Amino acid sequence: MAALMIQGCGSDVGKSVLVAGLCRLFANRGLTVRPFKPQNMSNNAAVTADGGEIGRAQALQAIACRTPPTVDMNPVLLKPQSDVGAQLVVLGKMAGTWKARGYQERKAALLDTVVESFRRLEAESDLVIVEGAGSPAEINLRANDIANMGFAIAADVPVVLVGDIDRGHVIAALVGAHAVLDEADRAMIRGFLINKFRGDPSLFQDGRAEIVRRTGWPDLGMAPWLAAARRLPAEDAVVLDRFAGPGQRKVRIVTPMLSRIANFDEFDALRAEPEVDFAFVPPGTPLPGDADLVILPGTKATLADLAFLRAQGWDIDLAAHVRRGGRVLGVCGGYQMLGRRVSDPEGVEGAPGSVEGLGLLDVETVMTGDKTLRPIAGRLPGGARFEGYEMHIGRTTGAVSPMLTFEDGATDGAISPDGRVSGCYVHGLFDRGEARTALLAELGATAEGVDQLVRVDQALNEIAAALEQAFDIPALAALAGLETFQ
Repeated sequence: MAALMIQGCGSDVGKSVLVAGLCRLFANRGLTVRPFKPQNMSNNAAVTADGGEIGRAQALQAIACRTPPTVDMNPVLLKPQSDVGAQLVVLGKMAGTWKARGYQERKAALLDTVVESFRRLEAESDLVIVEGAGSPAEINLRANDIANMGFAIAADVPVVLVGDIDRGHVIAALVGAHAVLDEADRAMIRGFLINKFRGDPSLFQDGRAEIVRRTGWPDLGMAPWLAAARRLPAEDAVVLDRFAGPGQRKVRIVTPMLSRIANFDEFDALRAEPEVDFAFVPPGTPLPGDADLVILPGTKATLADLAFLRAQGWDIDLAAHVRRGGRVLGVCGGYQMLGRRVSDPEGVEGAPGSVEGLGLLDVETVMTGDKTLRPIAGRLPGGARFEGYEMHIGRTTGAVSPMLTFEDGATDGAISPDGRVSGCYVHGLFDRGEARTALLAELGATAEGVDQLVRVDQALNEIAAALEQAFDIPALAALAGLETFQ
């Protein structure tokens, strides 16, 4: 069986994109490829066909492999609910809420689960490409590790270490990792890659040679800045600051950056529309008075983020927006906030409590311990077809005019009597061109109507082609154990 693990010198060095690109590259060569990440931490998750949830990056990598996502591709997922605690998802299902220190002490017990998932993927494929988390050089977290070298050694998977030259200090990052890793971990690294280079590659030849001299690791290539990566769904909220900024387009849509914002990649299709000026509004900034539509996004902690929204004064901005005739759409947690009241009597998301909602929809929500996870399809009020997914806890009641009708005849969401405020539990409403066209038509904009999956697929092929030129693919294949690969 063939496998290769891509680890990085830090978070956001481009591991997820490189793994997706390599998955598509080898899939294009006719191999059966599977992605794998032992442990992920993200509130941007995806629903699998078997009714579980995994990190968004692994769902993207499954698309790159041209295979449906499964829970084995990301067996351990942490979804932050506070600065010190997170919901633990194991094999796609909730397994409780853990404080950071407690999880660090107990995560070693999950290593068997992680390795078993990897072995199942290995058995069904020609190649498994594994993504690490953070950096193996964070040696303070090495004990009980299941995300980087702890997994690599347990599963005997060779590692390639990635450095991000766009951040600077890439020589220090790679050489420093070599210096701090212990001998056993260092021996798992079989080479290095440089990512996000801009300009003339020959200018860094001496730098690459110095890394080889100081570490002894083979130089396996240097990727250019991959502009196509911007068209892929992001997993980490750190990227949201890059998407904030006014433009000069026909329709303006804004989304407040809640502290536990989740599944924000569902707005990528709006950002790609030529007539749409889409922006995330950061904390400390009022919602703009000239917005045509305000979207309240999903959140991992509805009650906490409702308090956060009010602390920012966004509730006042939203009320003024509605008085001016503006439109509001709430998605999942945002939908719950729009109602009269949100209650969490059992403390599912945090401390038990009940608070008044924004009162823009005549519904009420009670949090429950069961999570709804499923792909879903149906039609908007005007008949346009949508495809998306549900990923939520809580039951919302009281809707008189539903927003969506599912294929089985069930309904979801609510629309205010004047039709200007609406909400639903379904994520991904804008991904399908037909639905996006209908939703933007209500704002007076014309959509290109391209399905988001088509855009993503094109970007993956562009990235794969770029990596084919930038990396020593035969060497990577040999390291993975694909001895006959050409």
